[in-house]
Amino acid sequence: MPKLSSLLIPVLVAASVAAHGFVHQFTVNGKAFIGNVPGANPSPSVIREITSQDPVKGAKNSSVTCGNDSTPGSLIANVNPGDTVTFDWRTASLGPWPHNTGPMLTYMANCGSTTCDKFDITKAKWFKIQQVGKKNDTTWFQADLMTGGVATATIPDTLAPGNYLIRHEIIALHLATSFNGAEFYPSCTQLQVGGSQTGGPKDSELVSLPGAYSDNDPGIFDPDVFNAGAPYTFPGPPIASFVTGSADGTVSPGTGNSTTPTSAQAPAASQTGSSSSSSGSSKSCKIKKRAASQDNTLFVRPRHVSRIMRRLGFSHDLPSRR
Repeated sequence: MPKLSSLLIPVLVAASVAAHGFVHQFTVNGKAFIGNVPGANPSPSVIREITSQDPVKGAKNSSVTCGNDSTPGSLIANVNPGDTVTFDWRTASLGPWPHNTGPMLTYMANCGSTTCDKFDITKAKWFKIQQVGKKNDTTWFQADLMTGGVATATIPDTLAPGNYLIRHEIIALHLATSFNGAEFYPSCTQLQVGGSQTGGPKDSELVSLPGAYSDNDPGIFDPDVFNAGAPYTFPGPPIASFVTGSADGTVSPGTGNSTTPTSAQAPAASQTGSSSSSSGSSKSCKIKKRAASQDNTLFVRPRHVSRIMRRLGFSHDLPSRR
């Protein structure tokens, strides 16, 4: 009789190859905007459409800006400083996000006098507003997306009004023990920020993407990524100082603007453009739980299986090549 491992490994590899993802839904102030399934005939959306759910490979790849061959959406979401926004990451079949290792980062870029659906993203100058890493020595916040979570960020409290892109990015590191193994999943959403604040980044805090990362960066090529307690260095610039309130954009070590799990919350179902938006009061960055549905069944590891067999048979992110 074949060993259990020989039966499981081909299945795990096949699932690993097939399961990538995209931002299925962006939500602000209870209003949800649906993203287009990669490669589908586009419907009106605030989220730039991508051609494939596959990862962007290589830090210098032009698709690291907003995803694989991204094209503009036709809608703009209205937000205000202090508003909380969420990003619901799914597979192209709308199943749960498949990866659990690596950081999540949020950037913004000013589109100038034009709305961001007409902006040339190759000219974007990005500033970082959030970075989320590990909960503890062994668990990343990204893992919460596998069990119904949605990634959450806050529009900076003092951000000046204008046209902005917000770029949420997952860097999956389950293959990053090998050079060029990191997988980039960027997604860009088109915003118009209201209010009357005057805050913004310094010129020295602005970066180009691609350009801000190198394949040799310690947070991208990371031979110690599976070593419990190993420190992690976020790639890219520090969080902009006007966001953190510090002179150099520094935050507490380990997680950046860390996030904590909260109770389940199902987003609203609207996907039309917003004509007005009230300012949210929450300033924290959180992982919120998405209500489970029939097309998003969660996989639970049996408790009676040994630690070694759980890693072999039930891990979503074995460090093997695809």
